[in-house]
Amino acid sequence: MTAPFFHILLEIFSGTLVGFTLGLIGGGGSILAVPLMVYLVGVSNPHVALGTSALAVALNALVGLAQHAKQGTVKWRCAAIYASCGILGAFAGAAAGKAVNGQHLLLCFAILMVIVGGIMLHGRRKTGTPGASCNRHNIGKVAGFGIGTGILSGFFGIGGGFLIVPGLIASTNMPILNAVGTSLVAVAAFGLTTAVSYMLSGYIDWQLAALFVLGGALGSVGGMRLARRMAGKSGQLTTLFACIIFMVAAYMIWQGVSALSF
Repeated sequence: MTAPFFHILLEIFSGTLVGFTLGLIGGGGSILAVPLMVYLVGVSNPHVALGTSALAVALNALVGLAQHAKQGTVKWRCAAIYASCGILGAFAGAAAGKAVNGQHLLLCFAILMVIVGGIMLHGRRKTGTPGASCNRHNIGKVAGFGIGTGILSGFFGIGGGFLIVPGLIASTNMPILNAVGTSLVAVAAFGLTTAVSYMLSGYIDWQLAALFVLGGALGSVGGMRLARRMAGKSGQLTTLFACIIFMVAAYMIWQGVSALSF
């Protein structure tokens, strides 16, 4: 097997992991895509990894969204409010993120992941309110979380699903399966917004993005099926969400500290 062909298989495999995670928990696409691109595929420029992952994750999110829509787990009104409010924040965040050292950005990203994982794990026993949606009583809260998540999504070059899911739960108290499906609208919107900003600066590897999308389309089907099985079991999907975040964050912090030490 030639090295280039093996490298292509690595890229498709990495995309499959990303798609599986997006289908399973609605987030985690970028928290896997960025380290996979940097540490497994071997993308040397962190900004290229961030920009390319934003594009690949956004397109993979659209694939997962189509599947969730068929199952009726998407709260479209909440999705529209959250995504539209977050797009402006994503543009501002992306402009700021490109001005920060790439290794410092990855390390800060990992620390943020640990914080979000802890919040999710703390509330893992909360099942949410079936039928919860956006209304005049919580629209301001939903919009506020959307703007804040958009800024962080753009700054770190991520789709933001691992922030959007807890944001939707906190602002509406919807069950996690609905938050997962609904989050994919915002993941796609934030990711495409961030990708456009990075594209204008030349930070997109188009071939890598295409292979990640190919693998992601395959992985998202299995991820969504497992999510539906786990959603009915108290706290399991939320616990898995948090554990994935902790594992990837620990690896990124280790790599980031090692890189800054030399």
